[in-house]
Amino acid sequence: MNKAERLFQLTNLLRGRRTAITARTLAEKLNVSERTIYRDIQALELSGIPIEGEAGIGYRIRHNFELPPLMFNRSEIIALLLGSRMVQAWSDKELAGAASRAIEKINAILPDDLKALAEQQTLLVPDYFVNSKQSDISQAVRKAIENKQRIYLTYNRADGEYSERILDPLGMVYWGGKWTLIAWCHLRENYREFRIDRINSASPSDEYFQTSEQHSLDHYISLITYPAETDYS
Repeated sequence: MNKAERLFQLTNLLRGRRTAITARTLAEKLNVSERTIYRDIQALELSGIPIEGEAGIGYRIRHNFELPPLMFNRSEIIALLLGSRMVQAWSDKELAGAASRAIEKINAILPDDLKALAEQQTLLVPDYFVNSKQSDISQAVRKAIENKQRIYLTYNRADGEYSERILDPLGMVYWGGKWTLIAWCHLRENYREFRIDRINSASPSDEYFQTSEQHSLDHYISLITYPAETDYS
């Protein structure tokens, strides 16, 4: 760990504490000597960070202190922008708007050299193939998941048959090409997967549900053994 990384971690350890933390404890957490901690505390104080405390007692940072915006290296900028562009292209309209605002905020704090990198369009995530109706359905499903709200679904099965279901929507998974709703199906009394692009309509009901250890996305994932067992019914 270089000094800059260590100072950043030290700052995070000291922020928002109600009680002071000793140099020995800090040294153990960062795997350095106490002497190094004393030097790092001094460096942080010289940089203007309001550290309270003293050697032999402990340290903390004043509770209302906020870190300035972080700077990113080239690889981190590429990763952040690529992820945001994927959300813009492959999620619903609300999340796409949030991703656009996030990109604007990232660009606002970048130095000129990294801003030029951010403006390069060498990693494209095209959105011209996204279906508007599918985006609306995806947003309705996501809201129902967040609210733990039961939904009424009309659906075209993989075999072409039309189906109607009452579901407890538990989560959405992007498999790399298609979004899939993971839900508890009241018709089958079991977990089922529903591809978003095959859903005709998704209407929230007035009923709500609760998740549990045996009724959740985590539980469903724990039951998956092989991808070949996927059931789009």
